[in-house]
Amino acid sequence: MPGSVIMLNGASSSGKSTVARAAQRLLPTAFWHYSIDHLLQAGILPRTRIDSGEFLWTELRPGFFEGFHRSIPALVEAGNNLIVEHIIETREWMDRLAFLLDGYDVFMVGVHCPLDELERREIARGDRRIGEAKADFETAHLYCEYDMTLNGMDDAHASAEKLITAWQSRSASGALNRMAALAKERGASDTITGCRGARDAA
Repeated sequence: MPGSVIMLNGASSSGKSTVARAAQRLLPTAFWHYSIDHLLQAGILPRTRIDSGEFLWTELRPGFFEGFHRSIPALVEAGNNLIVEHIIETREWMDRLAFLLDGYDVFMVGVHCPLDELERREIARGDRRIGEAKADFETAHLYCEYDMTLNGMDDAHASAEKLITAWQSRSASGALNRMAALAKERGASDTITGCRGARDAA
């Protein structure tokens, strides 16, 4: 039996990770916490050779994100429940995810945070390129519908409890199913589109 997905979308430093960890501790069933950051921290990319210019990130990036997007339904089809963190940068990415996950149990959550707080956190973290938070703030929520939204300024434990309550009372047809239907109406393609987001995640 396929698993379920709770998709947290929001700008870098908006609080997605802290909410995801809190929800993982509180959910009544086992959920993976899955994100691009987890893959990067595992060292799967030839980072030194990218940084040296031997390999061009602009050439590797589309396949990296397409692989991440495809891995979500693969893990769910195998019966795993996922809390997925993402920054959905483009309409193409949202359409692609909608096609890949249409028909699965997906609960879309938008995590919002004021720009000044995002920029403060970005500096405090020290592991993000300055300016990423502002770029994300301007685009992350442009292409998504949500089943619920959270305030990244709120206590993570309280937000996780609110998320779980909403998830447990979710409807059979949620925001992702609606976005998939709209994408089909627009004639969007379900093939690889190149993942042309401009932000350099490596």
